[in-house]
Amino acid sequence: MSISPHLPADPMPSYRAVENLIARYAELVDDGDFAGLGVLLADATFIGSGEPVSGRDAIEQLFQDALIVYADGTPRTQHVTTNVAIEVDEQAGTAVARSYVTVLQALPDLPLQPIAGGRYRDRFERREGQWRFVERRVCINLVGDVSRHLRQAAAEK
Repeated sequence: MSISPHLPADPMPSYRAVENLIARYAELVDDGDFAGLGVLLADATFIGSGEPVSGRDAIEQLFQDALIVYADGTPRTQHVTTNVAIEVDEQAGTAVARSYVTVLQALPDLPLQPIAGGRYRDRFERREGQWRFVERRVCINLVGDVSRHLRQAAAEK
């Protein structure tokens, strides 16, 4: 049985590729791999609590400046991304995603605890057959003790 060339492409491979990008972001942050974040978001604009930042080097620098890294080379966090909803437009080669994020942290003198919660709003596009971030918008609306995670919060303490 042949498939009609007029049927839309199966969105599942695209859905999975976008989902993998969302997961990769969490892994890179938690690994303290800010150069990897710069590569992942090289074609994107990152919008958080400050001014929007675009480009590989600027995004890498943003994370280096913002996050505290410990002797093991990580921020000692775990970003848990849930409630992921992805909408793919195969013909346009674009996708949008919404998700929740909960940030956990533990240190030898800090018991495991949630330190922040919020939402991601992401836009993606497919270029040369590869999906990539175009925009990551982070809105943190629940904030716990981030003094061991964010340099600015540590300086204010």
